Amino acid sequence: MKIKHSIWLTIIMFIFFITFACDSSPDKNQVNESSAPDVKEEIKEAPPVTAKVEVTGGTIEGIEQDGILTYKGIPFAAPPVGDLRWKAPAAVQAWTDVKKADTFCNACMQAANAMGNTAPVSEDCLYINVWTPAKKMDEKLPVIYWVHGGGYSGGSTSTPMYDGMGFAKKGVVLVSVAYRLGVFGFLAHPELSLESGNGSGNYGMLDMVEGLKWVKDNIANFGGDPSNVTIFGHSAGGAAISLLAATPLTKGLFHRAICMSGGSFSPLMTGNQAGIGLGLPTLKLAESNGEQFLKDLGVADIKAARALSAEDIQGKLTGGMGGMRFRPVADGYVISNDLYSLYMAGNFNDTPVLLGHTSNEMGSFGGNQNITKADFGKQIKEQYGQQAELILSAYPHSTDAEATRASKDIRNDSSFSWNTWTWSRLQSQKGKNRAYQYYFDYNPKAPDAGSGHGSDVPYAFRTLGNPAEPPKEEDMKLSNMINAYWVNFAKTGDPNGQGLPEWPAFSESDQKVMVFDAAPGARPLPVLERLKVIDIYFSGLREKKE
Repeated sequence: MKIKHSIWLTIIMFIFFITFACDSSPDKNQVNESSAPDVKEEIKEAPPVTAKVEVTGGTIEGIEQDGILTYKGIPFAAPPVGDLRWKAPAAVQAWTDVKKADTFCNACMQAANAMGNTAPVSEDCLYINVWTPAKKMDEKLPVIYWVHGGGYSGGSTSTPMYDGMGFAKKGVVLVSVAYRLGVFGFLAHPELSLESGNGSGNYGMLDMVEGLKWVKDNIANFGGDPSNVTIFGHSAGGAAISLLAATPLTKGLFHRAICMSGGSFSPLMTGNQAGIGLGLPTLKLAESNGEQFLKDLGVADIKAARALSAEDIQGKLTGGMGGMRFRPVADGYVISNDLYSLYMAGNFNDTPVLLGHTSNEMGSFGGNQNITKADFGKQIKEQYGQQAELILSAYPHSTDAEATRASKDIRNDSSFSWNTWTWSRLQSQKGKNRAYQYYFDYNPKAPDAGSGHGSDVPYAFRTLGNPAEPPKEEDMKLSNMINAYWVNFAKTGDPNGQGLPEWPAFSESDQKVMVFDAAPGARPLPVLERLKVIDIYFSGLREKKE
């Protein structure tokens, strides 16, 4: 019995030893430190962001200034010339030598000095610019993607007001993109629709989409985070942001949106309707406009139009920027319907949005055009039909001075204020993410005149003043506040932060907005009652369409 007991004890000890050895043996993914060679573990650091960066197509070399690396004139698509005119952007053409990226490239084709542009113009204009404060590639800084305004027919990324240093110094990678303008970016025509199979007239919009794809593929090399991209635009650029927010082509390419004095939520244009604001033309209307333009050019087809020089085509446009004759189209591919209908159906990219406009947008257009109270009443009746009396009741016009102001106010509300308000409402109603709205009413030189179109942009970019007239301390204080809100929003989707007045999210039941004036703070929307009247008008137009 003693022998058997000894044998069983030996067996048990053997099993225990084997079990212990198995439990304590290293995992196949772990290193047994007792048996591994005495070698120090190598910690790989992320490579630095330098003046030379690899991007799609080759190597570029930027410049450093005040701790910010700047890269200008980076090609993101092939030059849209020759047979590529009026086609979706083609893949960028690769290069072998290091490409200098220290100078802005040409602005896209436009009339001389359109929107103050002083840069040379060319069809070869599809370039992107980057400002980054990153020191290492793995910093994953928030990215802001800027789309300039200009009535879809003018403007450029080289405008000093759009310099990205002010954002980069606050820890954001700022990207600005050029896109085809006017007839080169937005010509629709039956031949072009047949050629593409996806409608026509939205080449400028497709340029913006291509730029966002470039950001997704390349921005990490600049220390940016491709999973945290904020699209940002003003005026026509802001309206374009609303389209990018609604097209399925940008799904996953951006994560927040900022729009200053833009948006395009009015019903589709089927003719030359008055009071339609920044509405999109239907493809049929845009194609008809394109057919007429080819007749104006004196050519029979698109092939012949492509053979013309860009200068000859631009020379046929009249009215400075072409009177917004060419703009994005409801082509059924980029945009399938008016944005109001798309949002109501839930067909949009649901992200946080930050939206706003100035108190006197139209003060920057057309100078001081006076109108009598009698002429104002006549115009409103001609333009607004059955809703004319309701409109007149919302806009005081008992004197010529009141009528002049009312004329500007109604254009301001129908083109800018209503679109911003409607976007905020639709996002808060139909989306899961928040909307934040602002109202810019700061004009220390003439407080009673209100703030004109674009007056808020240099405050956001921190590009106020010039060497001859530096900004005042109170102006810089407001600029730093607005820029901080924008940067916070780009980082987190919420503009609020330490030391800033509380900015509540917009909701249908609590329509407070951040008012930027001499004493910034959250208050009820100042023009709300007028917008309710404009909303009745646009609702009537949608019902007629249905």
